[in-house]
Amino acid sequence: MSGRGLFGRIDWLTIFLYAFLVFIGWLNIYSTTLSNPDVSILDFSTLYGKQLFFIGLAFVGIILVLSIESSFFERFASIFYIAAIVLLIGLFLFGKTVAGATSWYDLGFFNFQPSELAKVATALALAKYLSDIQTDIKNRKHQSYALLIILLPAILILPQPDPGSSLIYFSLFFVLFREGFPLYYLGVLVVIVVLFATTLMFGTVWIGIGLGVLIVLIFTFKRKSVKIPILPLIVAIVTSMLFSLSVGFVYDNVFEQRHRNRFALWLRLEKDEKKLEEIRKTIGYNTYQSEKAIESGGFFGKGFLEGTRTKGDFVPEQHSDYIFSSVGEEWGFLGTVAVILIFSVFFLRLIFIAERQKNDFSRMYGYGVISILFIHYFVNIGMVIGLLPTIGIPLPFFSYGGSSLIFFTMLLFIFLKLDSNRLKDGI
Repeated sequence: MSGRGLFGRIDWLTIFLYAFLVFIGWLNIYSTTLSNPDVSILDFSTLYGKQLFFIGLAFVGIILVLSIESSFFERFASIFYIAAIVLLIGLFLFGKTVAGATSWYDLGFFNFQPSELAKVATALALAKYLSDIQTDIKNRKHQSYALLIILLPAILILPQPDPGSSLIYFSLFFVLFREGFPLYYLGVLVVIVVLFATTLMFGTVWIGIGLGVLIVLIFTFKRKSVKIPILPLIVAIVTSMLFSLSVGFVYDNVFEQRHRNRFALWLRLEKDEKKLEEIRKTIGYNTYQSEKAIESGGFFGKGFLEGTRTKGDFVPEQHSDYIFSSVGEEWGFLGTVAVILIFSVFFLRLIFIAERQKNDFSRMYGYGVISILFIHYFVNIGMVIGLLPTIGIPLPFFSYGGSSLIFFTMLLFIFLKLDSNRLKDGI
């Protein structure tokens, strides 16, 4: 990892892991989209040919990022963020609808998804703001600004509707907690998720009854020496009830039917087992077929290009959101474990690199990179194996798509560039 030249200072282990993930991802895209073995892999009319083109663009992006001075990314972080917000707003006027979401700009040869750029820009802007000398994360005003940086793009993306991409921005809360954000905010996030799920499952009336019982238990079993602040408790209860009441409106008016169906399946809102199984085969068809494909792979898998469910197009969107199911079918349990281990080593390496940064901006941006990539990885695989609802986000470096691959690559290599500058300066 040492050397005087730029490429001698780059963390080559991370680059190797990145390149390996991209290569394995492309192999699985090739396998899931191959219809004619006689067609060249450089035929850009095919999905695997297009992905090769996107990999080439990503490589150009790597050279560009590594050629720029590290200070450039910190200096212009706010400009990148503003540009990303403008592009997200522009979707309401000029966006192209793909798969029910108006999340794209049609550039003719390429559909550009600005939410991917916004992830990079938001990670940069958050790191810039938090690393500012005058920013104190314990200060309520500064906390509010930090939250606004995260929430603004998420709010703009949600009505596209694209709740999956919107969810990704909440991963940046991990950056805040790493830098000393009060942990009770984490408790608030957990309560919000639990309230949302339990309201859908039981209704607001039962939430109110549950809160009433909880209050009675608190005052019954509390120690006499413990004083409970009444006003904050009342505010918390009223806020919880208002949030619970709003869940129905959000569920019915913000989410589309396809999103509601997925929540209904995930939370088992249908109590009849026969009807639930029918829903799994219709509404949850993608996940159902994905699970079957992985299950059919067994321990060793069926072999490269030998996946019968893959060849039979049983799993919709298998080259993009459900790419991991092709790993399970063709490479088996051993293949899925190997991919998970590679990702695990990759994330551990990024954490190591982030922790060795002496520059606050570099460290905070590094944790932003880790947060965004990890939530994509965790949610995508959880979705494919049926542990999480289908929300449509790609597996980093694996799934088909130009916008996601290019901006995941830029997200990562900006961090590696910042790290190489640390080594250059001997800090």
